Amino acid sequence: MSGAPAGYAAGTECGKCGCDKGGKEVEDLVPDVKFEYQPMFQHATPVDVPYKKVDSLSAGVAVEEVKVKGATKKLITVEPWVLRELSKHCITEISHFLRPGHLAQLSKILSDPEASENDRFTALNLLQNAVKASGGQLPGCQDTGTAIVMGKRGMSVMTEGDDEAQLSHGVYDAYTQRNLRYSQMAPVNMFAEKNTKCNLPAQIDLLATSESKYEFLFMAKGGGSANKTYLYQQTKALLNPKKLEAFIKEKLQTLGTSACPPYHVALVIGGTSAETCLKTVKLASARYYDDLPTSGSDSGRAFRDLEWEEKVLKICQDLGVGAQFGGKYFAHDARVVRLPRHGASCPVGLGVSCSADRQILAKITADGVFVEQLEHDPAKYLPSGPLDSVSEQVVSINLKQPMKDILATLTKYPIKTRVSLTGPLIVARDIAHAKISERFEQTGVLPDYVKDHPIYYAGPAKTPAGYASGSFGPTTAGRMDTYVPMWQPHGGSLVTLAKGNRSKQVTDACKEYGGFYLGSVGGAAAVLAEDCIKKVEVLEFPELGMEAVWKIDVENFPAFILVDDKGNDFFASWNM
Repeated sequence: MSGAPAGYAAGTECGKCGCDKGGKEVEDLVPDVKFEYQPMFQHATPVDVPYKKVDSLSAGVAVEEVKVKGATKKLITVEPWVLRELSKHCITEISHFLRPGHLAQLSKILSDPEASENDRFTALNLLQNAVKASGGQLPGCQDTGTAIVMGKRGMSVMTEGDDEAQLSHGVYDAYTQRNLRYSQMAPVNMFAEKNTKCNLPAQIDLLATSESKYEFLFMAKGGGSANKTYLYQQTKALLNPKKLEAFIKEKLQTLGTSACPPYHVALVIGGTSAETCLKTVKLASARYYDDLPTSGSDSGRAFRDLEWEEKVLKICQDLGVGAQFGGKYFAHDARVVRLPRHGASCPVGLGVSCSADRQILAKITADGVFVEQLEHDPAKYLPSGPLDSVSEQVVSINLKQPMKDILATLTKYPIKTRVSLTGPLIVARDIAHAKISERFEQTGVLPDYVKDHPIYYAGPAKTPAGYASGSFGPTTAGRMDTYVPMWQPHGGSLVTLAKGNRSKQVTDACKEYGGFYLGSVGGAAAVLAEDCIKKVEVLEFPELGMEAVWKIDVENFPAFILVDDKGNDFFASWNM
């Protein structure tokens, strides 16, 4: 026991601890439970992940034998460029391709007789979007997210230099060399911000393990789904079936549709800290913890509760929210993870992975570099012929006419009506709205373009060569709710277009001033760019990049009437 602190060896007065006391006093200090280390997150039910070897990266991995205290050990050496290229490769993959399981779940909606017509329309649109994105030019979603990398490096894996720097450089390469969007804002001071123009910084978390491999999870988390991550500090009183079910039903409704369902829902109950709870939410939503045990233990291990996963999914289905516009498919599935907790604390975390569902596993072993195989042929999940269950009945709206005539057409139809828009739209989101409002407060004048045309809340990704537009799907409408009652009395924002539910102040304003809110399918940015958007030009604030004011010409742009001029709100029956 050389080098151990005094008292660890047998031979002290009582032989049970490191003190110099003995007798009953010492015996009373001995715990009833012997020390036995068990990791909180255990791999109990192996999940078959389809990995593919990447030969070009494997060339930078070698195995060397070294002598350590007289014993021969094998070390896996990894050249620095491997991490950079692996990071670039994985971010590129998740920007354009999806997991086969996710695509199969979308395809299932098309044949489910319990799915609503709007469920099927949304699922079909998302599958068509996956096909467009798989061409490698247009990312599936215009919000190409914050890059997140989690790495677990085994003690026998040797790298040179700074792993975080290499992984970060790969993120930089992917975002600057591909048609992806820069969304990261650097704080210049407490209030002023500036886009970093490369989508850095990335979130990179590196851990150490005793394994003989280097494992990774790469994610890209957009603002819509990230904003639907919630922490609720509860107590032991929540831990009974009736109260827990009522709590879950209430909180699931608050997710709304702005994060682009159908969702992969994650609910985590417990946690040794708030941050452990929320980290588990994020990883569970990516199905990272699908191999957890399905029962608890006296040691406090994490486990999946399969019974409550079924209950949570059933609650999602029974809400009636559906895949954005009413129906059964608010969620594809649910993960419910139970964690140990401090007796005075019961954190509960809730979050989702959205329709973009961007994550990929990778690993470096003695045999090379392996990356999870995403589906590169999503077209095989499309139906072979037209879907009879998806109605072709749609109302065409001509946007090449005065606003009063557009409003006169929309007022003829009830909420949930599917419409097809053709003509000019104004595109403006958070910063542009703030700037226009500041100027309005000073001058009392709104620009004509917010009065003459519908406003589309969006911000495009970079435009590929030969395309009129980059991926250009809707952003969350709720962030612009404040501006609607400010502008509508002056003739602005009378028709808005985005995704997700809105607050009552928007419904009230539309009723008072004759406005409408239209919802587009969230998560289908590539199909909109390729099929619907024909021309894009900057109108104002070009220095804002994707946050500028744009004017776009669209053809057959799909949307639904969600809020009308009579005070009707599609989402009003849910507590969103």
